[in-house]
Amino acid sequence: MQEPQVLMHGQGQAGRTSKWMQVPATDDEIREKYLERAIRELNHLSRELKDCQHCPRGQLMPVLGSGHPQADIMLVKYTARPSEIEEGVAFYGRSGNALMKSLKRLNIDPLAVYGTVCVKCPVLDPVMADPECVSRITEELTIVAPKIIVVMGRDALSVINELDLPARRELAEQPGAIQRFTPSCEALYVPNIDDSLDEESAKRAFWTAFKVLGEWWSDLPPY
Repeated sequence: MQEPQVLMHGQGQAGRTSKWMQVPATDDEIREKYLERAIRELNHLSRELKDCQHCPRGQLMPVLGSGHPQADIMLVKYTARPSEIEEGVAFYGRSGNALMKSLKRLNIDPLAVYGTVCVKCPVLDPVMADPECVSRITEELTIVAPKIIVVMGRDALSVINELDLPARRELAEQPGAIQRFTPSCEALYVPNIDDSLDEESAKRAFWTAFKVLGEWWSDLPPY
């Protein structure tokens, strides 16, 4: 990243030619550059997914992630539900509404969250999705670079534990336990949100695990 430059004049050297000197970019300018790059890279990934010929999805569009391109929190579940397939957006519909209520209850800023699915291809049976397409969630993780990833359900956990990421650690199926995932990212395993919307005990199990995210968020340094 090239730093901005400003014209400076030599002191006590009247008549000498001016010279360029570098002035360090501010923190805000650096963050803006990283954000712009993340947006470009996510847009590029979205275009590639839309043009993908590996999955037998016909004329349907892939289900894409949504949220802040550099979110602190990344939510990941295995596959999309019909409402998400119809809109082409992860966590659209009941699961998204439930999560918004949960985030509000935990005082977590929704703008600090990015959500996605492992199987972006809207096929009837997730097994039909091409493994190479599923593994592209690695690119999303690299671009967004979250501080924590919330893994929802066993199927999503299986995918995440097979990703090719530097110094990745195996995650255990331990609901509500903060685990180290990579040197720069932690993980929280919770039950699948889609399986936790109708039955009361399932709702309680999800909330018991998910509310740990609120404690993690409150302890996050303000910088």
